[in-house]
Amino acid sequence: MKKLIAVFSLAALFSAFSCSQNPSSNKHEGAAIEFEKTEHDFGAIPYKGDGSYEFVFKSTGKSPVVLSNVRSSCGCTVPEWPKEPIKKGETGKIKVTYNTRLIGSFAKSITVYTNASEAPIVLIIKGKVESDKKPVTDAPAAL
Repeated sequence: MKKLIAVFSLAALFSAFSCSQNPSSNKHEGAAIEFEKTEHDFGAIPYKGDGSYEFVFKSTGKSPVVLSNVRSSCGCTVPEWPKEPIKKGETGKIKVTYNTRLIGSFAKSITVYTNASEAPIVLIIKGKVESDKKPVTDAPAAL
């Protein structure tokens, strides 16, 4: 009886692993995506200045690329992306806007989930928002 249970257990385990390795269950099935660049450095940005940048990508695979989700690392960065499939040879843009009312240096990541790869693609924006206030250099002398 123990041998019979062992044989059935091994058969069940084998079938479970063989189903998970089925190549037709691959997520990307011919879709491929290439970004012109995956990092953008704004440098110095004035307070309340333009903190927007568009990451350009191209669908290079056999199947259309679908962006299922695009998430930023915090609420100060807002991504906008195409919701429709991008056909082979066509380009698309992910617009990322950073809140330039936050003074100081920043480095933020934007994670892009597609049907082209199991692993998400990470885009980076960085820079420094400079204050619009001028430092006080010549304060009047106290009486």
